[in-house]
Amino acid sequence: MTEDGPRPTGWRARLAGLRMDLTPLRTSRDFRLLFWAGTVFYLGGMVTYVAMPFQIYQLTGSNFAVGAVALVELVPLVVFGLYGGALADHVDRRSMLVWTGVAQVLLTAVLLVNAALDQPRLSLIYVDAGLLAVAQSLQRPSRDALIPRVVRHDELAAAISLNSFGVQIGLLLGPALGGVMVSNVGIPAAYAVDVTGLALATAFGAALRRYPPVDRSNPPSWASIVSGLRYAVGRRDLLGTYVIDMAAMFFAMPIVLFPALAQDIFRRPELLGVLYTAEVVGSMVATLTSGWTRRFHHHGRAVVVASMGYGASVALMGLAPDIWLAIGCFALAGACDMVSGLFRGLIWHQTIPDEMRGRMAGVEMLGYSLGPLGGQARSGVVADATSVRTSIVSGGMLCVVGVAATTAWLREFWIYDDRTDEHAVRERTVRSARAAAADEA
Repeated sequence: MTEDGPRPTGWRARLAGLRMDLTPLRTSRDFRLLFWAGTVFYLGGMVTYVAMPFQIYQLTGSNFAVGAVALVELVPLVVFGLYGGALADHVDRRSMLVWTGVAQVLLTAVLLVNAALDQPRLSLIYVDAGLLAVAQSLQRPSRDALIPRVVRHDELAAAISLNSFGVQIGLLLGPALGGVMVSNVGIPAAYAVDVTGLALATAFGAALRRYPPVDRSNPPSWASIVSGLRYAVGRRDLLGTYVIDMAAMFFAMPIVLFPALAQDIFRRPELLGVLYTAEVVGSMVATLTSGWTRRFHHHGRAVVVASMGYGASVALMGLAPDIWLAIGCFALAGACDMVSGLFRGLIWHQTIPDEMRGRMAGVEMLGYSLGPLGGQARSGVVADATSVRTSIVSGGMLCVVGVAATTAWLREFWIYDDRTDEHAVRERTVRSARAAAADEA
C-alpha cells in the first residue's frame, strides 16, 4: 500500500516505471527556473532560426548566402564555446546566464530594428549572427553546468530528461510558429517573439540563487582550456561519449538531403515539414518514457546500443519505399538519439567534478557543433557523387561501424557502471558530503 492507495502491479506498474519523473520540478525551485528559461529560450530561438534564413533569401535569392550564416557562426562556436567553458568554472554561473542573456536580447533587437527598415542591411545580419554565436557560446557551458548544482545527485536522471523535454518543446513548436509569423505577420514580428523569449529566459536566470565556483585555482586562460581538453582525452570513459556522438552525427546526419528526398525521391514535397519534425517527435516519445533510465546502470552500453540503433534507423530510412515509412524510421532514429543523449548526460553530470564541468560542457558543445556541420557536408558531397539514397544508407551503415570501432577501442566505455566507476563513486561521495554540510548549516 501507498499513502494514496494500492501500489500499481503488473502492466500498470511497468507503465508507471516508464513515465517521465517530474520530481526535480517539485523539489527544486532553481531547476524549475532553468526548465522554463530553457523552454522559452529555444522556442524563441527556433523562430529566429526560421526567420533569419528566410530574410536573407528574400534579400539575395541565393542559397549560398543563406548557408554562409553557418560559416560566420563556426569560429565563434569553437573559440568562445571553449572559452565559455573555462569561464563557467571560474565565475558565478548565474551571472554568466544573465549577462550573456542581456547581450542576446540586445543583439536580437538589432535584427528586429534592421528588419523593420525599408532596406534591411544584409551585412548587419551577418555581423549580428556572429555576435549572437559568441554570446550563445559563452552562455551554454554555464547553463549546462548548472544542472548538477540545482538538483540532488539521485535526481540527475530525471533532471536531464526534463531539461531535454523543455528543449524539445521549443524545437517542435518554434519552427512552426516561425513559419506562421514570417508568412502572415512579418519578419520583424518573428524577431520580436525571440526578443520576448530571451528576455523571459534572462529574467528566470536572474531569479536563480548565486552559484559561485567551488575552485578558483584555474582562471580562464589558454592553459585552463588545454587542461580541460587533456582531462577529456585522459578519461577514456568520458572520451567515448564525445567520439561516439561525433561519429553518429558526422556519418548519419541526413537532414540536408530532406528537400531532395521529399521532392525528387518520394514526390511528396508537401510532407517536407513532417520529415523535419519526425526526429523531434521520436525524441519526445523517448523522453516521456524515460523513467526506466534511472534503474539502468551500464550507461556506456546504453549509449553504444542507442547510437548504433540511430545509424541503423537512418539506413532503413534511406531504403524505405514510402515516405511514411521513412518518417517512421527517422522518428525511431530521434528516439535512439535521445536515449544516447540522456545517458551521455548522466555520465557527464555524475562523474565530472564541478570545477571541471564548465570546460567539459564547452568540449561537448564543440562536438555538438562540428559533428552535424561535418555531417551535412558529407551527406551533400556523397549525394552529389552517387545518389540521395546511397548517401543516407551509407551514412547510417558507417555510423554503426564507427560506433562499433570506437567501442572496441575504448573498452572502458563499454564496461562503465555508475555503481562502481571510480569517478562516479567519488562525485557521489563529494555531493553527499556537501548536502550533509548544507543540512547542518
